[in-house]
Amino acid sequence: METPPRHLGFTGAGRHIVDEDEIKLTTVGVDIGSSTSHLIFSRLEMKQQGTRYVVVRRTVLSESEILLTPYVDDSTIDVKVLGDFVNRQYEKAGLSRQDVDTGALILTGVAVQRRNARAIGELFAREAGRFVAVSAGDGLEATMAAHGSGAVARSVRNGETVLNVDVGGGTSKLALCAEGKVREVTAVDIGARLVALNGNGVVTRIEEAGRRHAGAAGIKLELGRPLERDGLRVMASNMADRLFEVLSLRPLTAETRALLRLPPLAYRGSIDAITFSGGVSEYIYGRESANFGDLGVLLAEEIKNRVKGLAIPVVEPEARIRATVIGASQYTIQVSGSTIFITPTEAVPVRNVPVVAPDLPLEGEVIDQAEVSHSVQRALTLLDLADGRRPIALAFHWQGSATFARLKAFCSGVIAGLREILARGHPIILVNDGDIGGILGLHFKEETQVENPVISIDGIALNDFDYIDIGELIPASGAVPVVIKSLIFPASVQRPAG
Repeated sequence: METPPRHLGFTGAGRHIVDEDEIKLTTVGVDIGSSTSHLIFSRLEMKQQGTRYVVVRRTVLSESEILLTPYVDDSTIDVKVLGDFVNRQYEKAGLSRQDVDTGALILTGVAVQRRNARAIGELFAREAGRFVAVSAGDGLEATMAAHGSGAVARSVRNGETVLNVDVGGGTSKLALCAEGKVREVTAVDIGARLVALNGNGVVTRIEEAGRRHAGAAGIKLELGRPLERDGLRVMASNMADRLFEVLSLRPLTAETRALLRLPPLAYRGSIDAITFSGGVSEYIYGRESANFGDLGVLLAEEIKNRVKGLAIPVVEPEARIRATVIGASQYTIQVSGSTIFITPTEAVPVRNVPVVAPDLPLEGEVIDQAEVSHSVQRALTLLDLADGRRPIALAFHWQGSATFARLKAFCSGVIAGLREILARGHPIILVNDGDIGGILGLHFKEETQVENPVISIDGIALNDFDYIDIGELIPASGAVPVVIKSLIFPASVQRPAG
């Protein structure tokens, strides 16, 4: 019996956009975190630009109130209360579940824990095929907040180095942005709801980091016992001191280092502007004054006092507590012919694969394998994908010739950068915006002898925060449909070219 030939994907050429020149979608962004949860419904108008659709207009249909995330115990979210809240927001928006075309469900903090994530996922089981679900760790949270606040957009628009400081209920995340990219992130155990009190000033909730801050301030915290405002003020002052050590790029004391959740920022250059986002930023910018039984008001006051001593402008962001994903766009491209290399054919379909778009050093005549590997690993880390638990699609813009030496260095660097992912048996998925997909895929399979499946397509421009579905091969044409879903941030709206 003959061994069937391997399919290497070289068939008749062709590529076309499946949908119309203009797309209108109703989308929802759902953000569920340790401290707060909220939704926003929007209508997106998207226009085709080259091989992509870009959002050219967004109309906010409805914004939910901010819900203090409900709990049944210290670490279990009350999904019934949360579900009732979600249903009320759909009713308030005048929308049924079927009316919403796409959505993004963002889980952070304790919402990421397995039992919470599973229970929350069941609330949106009907939307599973239309929603992008993202479990965000500290690095991804920091990166998303920088995009959502507009700090990334500001860095490219004004040519500035911008530091976004997202001060939330449980943690503070910092992201250094330059030239339209998040360059570095860090996170620290500083937040407004590390200690929570009832209306009588009695302590009702204490996080472990809250105990550490209280100990450093010489304050004894006890559940069921009152805590005077002076004690809260001392805690808030201590937190602000630690936060400003980190954001001022000074050498860190041992006390501050103990609070770090990620490595500190290595950058030692100048910062042109600082933006604040997260729940505490509502107080920093004077948009909120109500006290929600936590450290928010006092922490904001202490931060504002210290900002005055920085010789750096503090500018208002495009979004504050809602500096997060506001929904998702979606469109379909059909790619075929020399744009495809898939082996084995059973490697597809793949669904909801996150895109990673590193800054690859491809402009020179010689490609540095080590630099390629480092760039890939750094990009994976920023998006919390370095652990290799799920496949990713590597998106890039090829530059220069496709000589054997350049292809070899590139492929070797990619394999080294993806080692954790490949060790788990995930496929190599490559997407570039040129016409080199076929030869790259062939080189990976035939020259590097990689054992993992290889999926290589081109003619498509992708970015971080895109997710792709690659469908099964259509036998008659050798084509595959590629569905591209993009997370949308408040600063994502573009204007059509020309």
